[in-house]
Amino acid sequence: MNAIAPLDPETNPDARLEASDAPLEGFRIGVTSHRRSRDLIEALERRGAEVLHAPALKIAPVQEDVSLIEDSKAIIAARPDICIATTAYGMRRWCEAADTFGIGEELLETLGACRMFVRGPKARGAVRAAGLADVGISSDETTATLVDMLLAEGVRGKTVAVQLHGYTDVRQLERLRMSGANVLTVTPYRWVKPDGEDRLPRLIEAVCNGSLDVLTFTSAPAVDALWSTAHEMGMYQQLIEALKTTVTTAVVGPVTAQPLLDVGIQPLVPERYRMGALIRLVCEHLALNHVRRLETRSGSIELRGRSLRIDGEPVDLAPAPLLLLRALLGAGGSVLSRESLSELLELRGSVHALDMTVSRLRSALPDGRLVETVVKRGYRLRV
Repeated sequence: MNAIAPLDPETNPDARLEASDAPLEGFRIGVTSHRRSRDLIEALERRGAEVLHAPALKIAPVQEDVSLIEDSKAIIAARPDICIATTAYGMRRWCEAADTFGIGEELLETLGACRMFVRGPKARGAVRAAGLADVGISSDETTATLVDMLLAEGVRGKTVAVQLHGYTDVRQLERLRMSGANVLTVTPYRWVKPDGEDRLPRLIEAVCNGSLDVLTFTSAPAVDALWSTAHEMGMYQQLIEALKTTVTTAVVGPVTAQPLLDVGIQPLVPERYRMGALIRLVCEHLALNHVRRLETRSGSIELRGRSLRIDGEPVDLAPAPLLLLRALLGAGGSVLSRESLSELLELRGSVHALDMTVSRLRSALPDGRLVETVVKRGYRLRV
């Protein structure tokens, strides 16, 4: 899992964020994370976004995870030669759980006697915070690269303990076993569905009806949970199509991206696998691709998602007139035919319904003359 990190000055310039800076104003963003979701939501809202939060999964309470302690005892008894730490949160939770059940000192003694490899800087930080030292780190924060390193030096006959996260890379474990290693695993946190939650189905409906601009993920299991829920609702294909065409996906790193790539969805992935970098990338993407500006004879228009301003003053529009205005803005003053606008608004060729939508748009604008009728052709903006 590409876990999200706390906000910091390097990865998230919130300390310098002015009240007037709202790059996400008018945009609606979905958040699927459970752990540390508050940090992400608050950062998005500070930038002006409306956030729809629907945790796809939550982490099971450690007190309920009997297998965690059993696996820890098995690792202590085996005295492994090598240990792989994949996530900072997993490493911390493992040590805390061991302390809770009275085997914390034994675990640290066992890990201190073996060679520790870490998947990334955050995992390294957690290992060192526990008073341990590592001897190797993945260059790209992936388990596959760590396994490459171990196989290059040879693991036959050795016992390798692997701290897993919520999304197990089964192939990497199999590579170690096929190379002669005795592999033991421990999963300090397990993903479970939130009890009695109906927020995820509402999130799926929002994606499918186009009322979200971006959907964010901070773990691969959350993507899988979204697919599963969509299948149960009979909306899986509709969801995939929406995420391919109208709603942008943004993920914290390549591990989280993989379940999306597997179904042909190309998410935004920041170069640095941190929450601040993810938020910056979302801001840049929306600014470049989803902000429309046009100088007209009725004033300067700016449309940011669902937020319309004319000469700097906000204008409220209902969904259908807003969709119509967005299309006319995209045309930049060129004429759009009545047929194309009817199809866009799903009016099934109803002349009366289109005329009513145009009338509602004109009534809501400070200057209704902004929308011009071109006889026998269609409509355009008066630029």
